Amino acid sequence: MKEEMKFKATNGYIMLIVLLVFVALIVFGIMLRNPVIILVVSVLFVFCLIGFTVVNPNESTVLILFGSYKGTIKENGFFWVNPFFVKNKISLRARNFDSEPSKVNDKIGNPVLIGLVLVWRVDNTYKAAFEVDEYERFVVVQSEAALRKLAGIYPYDNFEDHDAVITLRSGGEEVNRELEREIKERLDIAGINVVEARINYIAYAAEIAQAMLRRQQATAIVAARFKIVEGAVSMVEMALDELSKKEIIELDEEKKAAMVSNLMVVLCSDKDVAPIVNTGTLHQ
Repeated sequence: MKEEMKFKATNGYIMLIVLLVFVALIVFGIMLRNPVIILVVSVLFVFCLIGFTVVNPNESTVLILFGSYKGTIKENGFFWVNPFFVKNKISLRARNFDSEPSKVNDKIGNPVLIGLVLVWRVDNTYKAAFEVDEYERFVVVQSEAALRKLAGIYPYDNFEDHDAVITLRSGGEEVNRELEREIKERLDIAGINVVEARINYIAYAAEIAQAMLRRQQATAIVAARFKIVEGAVSMVEMALDELSKKEIIELDEEKKAAMVSNLMVVLCSDKDVAPIVNTGTLHQ
């Protein structure tokens, strides 16, 4: 595969002096009324004028002569090259690609909306100009393809795939590194350097978003209830132990069961409990 070559162009200001000489010759030909000198020098003047090119900072100019790649000017400045060269300018600046969220399926088939932000720049102008057609469009298409592939590797979360250590929602830097690696492999053919790639938007698709939200809420409620019950059991156990240890009251198994039942209701209830004062005996 052919690689990028640097082209050493002629200083443009030197050629400006040459053009001034041509202007002087044209004037001299007019004074002599010599049409041959006027015509020949005028053609040379116009021909040389076409060869000027300006390369701005962080830009490059790819030079092609009759279908043959001659090199790339990456040094910024004012230059002159062979007027027969075809000059294609390619920017070397870092550029952003912020994709619109697209609908894809995660590892377990759930439809999700996912988007990315990509920072990229051209490193190899030969590859960008000749290895792919419209390298800017190539970046967009291949980045979205890499994002779709990544979404199929990981689940959105671990609600259904409990063995998943890494998920799209919580994978963070590891998921972004995998995305960046995948995009780099795809864009290498175009001479593109991936500066940064990361997921900037992720959510369930609209058709399942409400159902997934209810499931998340239910999971949170169950987890909270588990903690409440765990704490209530510990408190009941501590209460019975303290009553027995300090010999405040002796409870048979039936009374212990009733006390445990009442305490569990009080401690686990999600509403305020209304106390009932018993003015009789414990057996009434």
